Amino acid sequence: MRCEIVAVGTELLLGQIVDTNSAWIGEQLALAGIDCHRHTAVGDNRDRMLAAMGEALERSDAVIVTGGLGPTQDDITRDVIAELLGVGLVRDESLVARIEAVFGGRGRPMPANNLRQADVPVGARTIDQMPGTAPGLVCPVGAVSSADGDDSPKVMYAVPGVPWEMHQMVEGTILPDLKRRAGISSVIRSRTLRTWGRSESGLAEDLADEIDRIDRDGGATIAFLASGMEGLKVRLTAKAATDAEVDALLADGEARVRAVAGPIVFGVDDQTMESVVLDLLVDQGLRLATAESLTGGMIGTRLTEVPGSSRAFVGSIVAYDGGVKRSLLGVPDGPVVSEEAVVAMALGACEQLGAEVSVAVTGVAGPDPQEGQEPGTVWMATCVDGEVEAVRTRWPFDRTRIRQFTVITVLDALRQRLLARQVG
Repeated sequence: MRCEIVAVGTELLLGQIVDTNSAWIGEQLALAGIDCHRHTAVGDNRDRMLAAMGEALERSDAVIVTGGLGPTQDDITRDVIAELLGVGLVRDESLVARIEAVFGGRGRPMPANNLRQADVPVGARTIDQMPGTAPGLVCPVGAVSSADGDDSPKVMYAVPGVPWEMHQMVEGTILPDLKRRAGISSVIRSRTLRTWGRSESGLAEDLADEIDRIDRDGGATIAFLASGMEGLKVRLTAKAATDAEVDALLADGEARVRAVAGPIVFGVDDQTMESVVLDLLVDQGLRLATAESLTGGMIGTRLTEVPGSSRAFVGSIVAYDGGVKRSLLGVPDGPVVSEEAVVAMALGACEQLGAEVSVAVTGVAGPDPQEGQEPGTVWMATCVDGEVEAVRTRWPFDRTRIRQFTVITVLDALRQRLLARQVG
């Protein structure tokens, strides 16, 4: 089963939007055991869309088109697919009712333009998942679709460009249909271990023996995915006949990676550094406060993006000005980018906000030096049970990344202290 992805949208070619849809679909196809041979981006132009989709259909057994299913004049994906397949469009009145219901639920009348979204190529069927107003399409090529699934030699799928709508359609309909067509009955699943504090090359070197063992004896395969300020991801992928066998392979692979990588593994799959820290705080019955200068509230923002963060996070003091640091947090006279200052900030946050735990950061984000210290100079501190640990680092980055790396690094320092406290 050969598959291709065609992403539609002039904004993709202009660089106004990054094509994350094709990347995500490609990853899901790989996990399902479907070979994806090519990604193509094409603008909202009939002739170029016909050429791109036609060439993809000639080369491959399945083509997934994302984008161009909206209600505006440049949303012509359904029209181009119908023309490519040599069929007309028919208005589906049940879709009209569903789209009207979506607008009715929002308390708004449906614009006439949205009727176009109910036009379906003859012989195609709509995808059951429809979280928005744009229906997805399954278009058999060479046979007529049936309720039980067609046996056409080729197929085209069309999904909206809105990621959360597209995800539901791909997972709920397209992947199962492709696996049925390809005769894939085995189970393929991945687990991602999230790490912080080791380079890709360094961790790959650490795991070299384990990778060699997998090549020799089998097991969950290992791949490295660098994700910048979110750390390095280690993806384990296993294939077996049953769910239980896959789960066992993944559990064994995870245990082996953790045995080598140790505490740099901070989470699994969708866990984030902040969600892990908050879970540890809740488990230990601790409350967290933050004192931020350099990061200007970014730590608090990331913490409060986690649902239920109020179970452990009590608040933040953003003290950017030196005078505010001294009056609110008890920072002594002298340099505000120093060990003495960050220790005082950590203790002051606990005292002012009534928390048992705190993190504090101060530094020089740049681009200009401050207090004789170069941009990238950062002091970070964690306070747990009244004991403060402070560390200085020098990031060789731009202003934005200095701040981003500081956030996750100080949270990781707190995570490791909480783990040690838990064991102790």
